[in-house]
Amino acid sequence: MIIIPALDLKDGKCVRLLRGEKHRQTVYSDDPVEMALNWESEGAQYLHLIDLDGAFQGEPQNIEIIKEIVHKIHIPIELGGGIRDMGCIVRMLSLGLNRIILGTAAISDPDLVNRAIERFGPGKIVVGIDAKQEMVAVKGWEELSETSALELALRMKRTGIERIIYTDISRDGAMIGPNTEATKRLAQESGLKVILSGGICCGEDIVGVAQLERFGIEGVIVGKALYEGKVNLKKAIQAVC
Repeated sequence: MIIIPALDLKDGKCVRLLRGEKHRQTVYSDDPVEMALNWESEGAQYLHLIDLDGAFQGEPQNIEIIKEIVHKIHIPIELGGGIRDMGCIVRMLSLGLNRIILGTAAISDPDLVNRAIERFGPGKIVVGIDAKQEMVAVKGWEELSETSALELALRMKRTGIERIIYTDISRDGAMIGPNTEATKRLAQESGLKVILSGGICCGEDIVGVAQLERFGIEGVIVGKALYEGKVNLKKAIQAVC
């Protein structure tokens, strides 16, 4: 089980949103690069980087900060937020990112996912499935599609996707506990590797997710609980290794 710190970029700062609502924002650092270095020093094996401005505007906006983070830390980084065409995928991977997260594009342009996997391989492309009541939300979570999380997961599996990030939006940034049942069900019914996101509020939550690894849940993303000091990254990693 891998624990992945989340670092969300908005207006050049490290922030967290409550349930993805951009007007409900907490700024945790004016220096995202320093924060990335901190998580690396705490033992993080991977970094989950989201360009929130990109998610809302349709293309990545915090490019210089992303470049600096990639240059200064030595752990793999996955990036999401506004990546919706092949040119953007190419540009972002050329920065040295380990993998790209496609969310809205998986709904609006599923052929892009297929072409991206054919070009870069399934290890470089992960699909983010962000759901409200198990229906997929898109465009920075501001629009709700008519596609269920499981339907999209199965559709993406047919394109060659091996891994998805599943976020229960109602729990994201709320620290009310993860939706382990929905995540477990999605992993079992899709047969894909799943990374859980949303709701983690303490170390016990992470241990609980780790107990589901045998069902295909390979990782957990932790955001606000780290920034609020509710989870100690070093201790959490020791608890699940």
